[in-house]
Amino acid sequence: MISFENDVFWLDTDTTSYVFRITPYGHPEHIYYGRKLAHQPVDALALKRTATIGSSVLYEPNDPLYCLDHLSLEWSGIGRGDYRFSPAEIKMPDGSFTNDFIYDSYRIMDGCTPMEELPFAKSEDAQTLEIVLVDNVGHATLSLYYTVFSQTDVITRRCTLRNQGPNFQNKSHSLQQNDEQISTLQDSQSHLEVKNSCENEQHKESPIVIRRLMSMMVDLPNQSYQLITFDGDWIKEAHRHDRLLMPGMYVNGSVTGTSSNRHNPGFLLANERADETHGNVYGFNLIYSGNHFGGAELSPHGLVRVTLGINPHCFEWVLNPGESFSTPQAVMTFSDQGFHGMSRHFHDFINQHIVPEYWQNRERPILYNSWEAYFFKFNQRKLLHTAKHARSLGMELFVLDDGWFGKRNNDNAGLGDYEVNKKKFPHGISAFSRKIRKMGMEFGLWFEPEMVNEDSDLYRKHPDWAVHTPRRNPTYGRNQLVLDLCNPKVRDYIVESVGTVLDDAEVSYVKWDMNRHISDAYSRLLSEQGEFFHRYILGLYEILKRIFAPRPHILLETCSSGGNRFDLGMLCFGPQIWVSDCTDPVERLSIQGGLSFLYPPSTFGAHVSEAPHQQTLRQTPLATRFHTACFGCLGYELELKYLSKIERSEIREQIAFYKLHRPTLQFGKFRRLEPIKSNIIQWQCTEKDESKAIAGYFQTLANANPEHDILIVSDLNEKYNYQVTTKRQRLFIKRFGGLIKHVLPVSLNPDGFLLRLVNRFYALLDCTEEYIGDGRLLGSGILLNNQFMGSYYNFETRLLGDFGSNLYLIKQMESEVS
Repeated sequence: MISFENDVFWLDTDTTSYVFRITPYGHPEHIYYGRKLAHQPVDALALKRTATIGSSVLYEPNDPLYCLDHLSLEWSGIGRGDYRFSPAEIKMPDGSFTNDFIYDSYRIMDGCTPMEELPFAKSEDAQTLEIVLVDNVGHATLSLYYTVFSQTDVITRRCTLRNQGPNFQNKSHSLQQNDEQISTLQDSQSHLEVKNSCENEQHKESPIVIRRLMSMMVDLPNQSYQLITFDGDWIKEAHRHDRLLMPGMYVNGSVTGTSSNRHNPGFLLANERADETHGNVYGFNLIYSGNHFGGAELSPHGLVRVTLGINPHCFEWVLNPGESFSTPQAVMTFSDQGFHGMSRHFHDFINQHIVPEYWQNRERPILYNSWEAYFFKFNQRKLLHTAKHARSLGMELFVLDDGWFGKRNNDNAGLGDYEVNKKKFPHGISAFSRKIRKMGMEFGLWFEPEMVNEDSDLYRKHPDWAVHTPRRNPTYGRNQLVLDLCNPKVRDYIVESVGTVLDDAEVSYVKWDMNRHISDAYSRLLSEQGEFFHRYILGLYEILKRIFAPRPHILLETCSSGGNRFDLGMLCFGPQIWVSDCTDPVERLSIQGGLSFLYPPSTFGAHVSEAPHQQTLRQTPLATRFHTACFGCLGYELELKYLSKIERSEIREQIAFYKLHRPTLQFGKFRRLEPIKSNIIQWQCTEKDESKAIAGYFQTLANANPEHDILIVSDLNEKYNYQVTTKRQRLFIKRFGGLIKHVLPVSLNPDGFLLRLVNRFYALLDCTEEYIGDGRLLGSGILLNNQFMGSYYNFETRLLGDFGSNLYLIKQMESEVS
């Protein structure tokens, strides 16, 4: 996977190659990242330096063609003639910001070397290259780590900066080498020795101060790239936005203290002609849950500099002699098969390497969550009654959301306390949990451990544990303050309190929430406040590791007002994330669709809720709510006692269908299919052996007298025949309004008692279709039955209307095509 040949480093995955070399002056020069190449001389791909460019600052006065500003680099410093964005802003021991890290040595290792605070599930098929760069004047070394995950076509990058101290003497190639020697580099090493060492005694003991240190940097030649980001806010996360790269720099970042619902840390570079199946697409993401920074800068000479790492906003880190700082891992992938090929790499990487090993390919339970039904207004009797309904419908996990502890009857009090509310649970949460398990369901709990209300026993006892700036009034979000996770006593309190509840109640699921951004960033425990945001995240990772590593069976679903912390860092601790507080399926098509570019459906917490929806007031069919949620980890979040008999039957059938096809929907190959019409969205999940697929056909706003509909299917084996069948769904009479009186033999009031009564016990069945053909025939596009066109309803007509949808089951038939 990693090799050094003819002075060139080759990093190969199953389908991609990443190539760079070291220049005669010791700078790592990027050559190529793209479709896999045979190993051969790469001069044809290298950036040419055959003409001088006006106003250039030369690195060496005797070499008019060597200017860092015009090179394609893997890393670049400040003060040596490169005026593009630098991945490192470092105040060196002499007080300057000039840094010039030049090549010293390399080594190749088996496995992965992640940031030590993060667990990493599996890395057996990984291999890591360490490139050591040295700044002799600053007494510093910089290690660049490249880890190749060959089977999933992903490369991760991170770096470690070390302050070696004033007694540091660079010994070239001191690290273990491969059998092959770097002859060319050794020959050039003699004139890389820096002549002017730090001679002034007053600077010898000075620290290095990091103001910015990215996890990765790479320069790519521009090929009419579009930058694609996934942006939004609360209840409208991860909407896709495309923009053509223009000269200058675009930043995709977060300063909220989390990875942010405003800008997900993942982003793409895609050729402007790329679509789901064709064209070059690069994907980038960060295994980190705090403030992130992703930069795409187009230089005057057509190079695109991509940088990704911790956001330098309010960041400052002091390194004394002998100390080091390591960045989180950036993740890169490439596909020449469009957005789907790129997404496939990310999906496989996350499912195989990021999520906890216990939960890899383990089916997620169908849950019921109490929040939208009750908010804080519940008692044990109500919940037990609801749990019985949930169990009778086939649900497997009962989740008690906010409001079970302390004086938590609204969002003004109780956060930070873990004493059970005895008015709601007279015999405690453990007794309630036993009742749930006795029904045959698992039990889950909601926590918000990183927060505290002023009206809480914890705050009254430890007001200094809350984050706020001295001598300033604190700012509030959702009536709460943030606990200082930089404080080890706070971390110990959370670990002990949460762990005790989990064990006593035999909890099998945790929803870990964080309902506000961080402000007033300050910790009494830190002498350098520029460390706050990063140390907060490291503190969070320590807490999660201490709580859940000894309890791997607990399904951790992380949440931050929905998708405010949807990132790879959190997925290292829990296999799924609550996508959004918006459960409207039409909005979820954009949210889940956007996230699907970067993350697999197995990580999506997706629920069926009541309509009109609490976030949009939109009325949507029950079938569409399920069809959207089933492309993820299914849950229900509505008051079950008000369901009609016919709605219960519909939900019972939905759950049975999901259980039967759960492995396909959670772990199958997910594909966004190119829509034929602007008001149509199509998704598909396919078994890896291509034996089965589930296709979703979603219509947003209906058109009068619509055009014909085409169902696009993909990933089918051309050697086999397949049967395509519509999943049966009910059409509730109330949806037809005044039309219903025209199809009945007698005239009835559409809002009258009789039709309301009928609507509770009877529904029409939507049109069902069946098609048979081999993979090639069906992949050409299936012309579906007509939608309702304003007249002549019959049982062969598809009745979608606004926000309607169909689900299609595609099953391989037994014998091969003759």
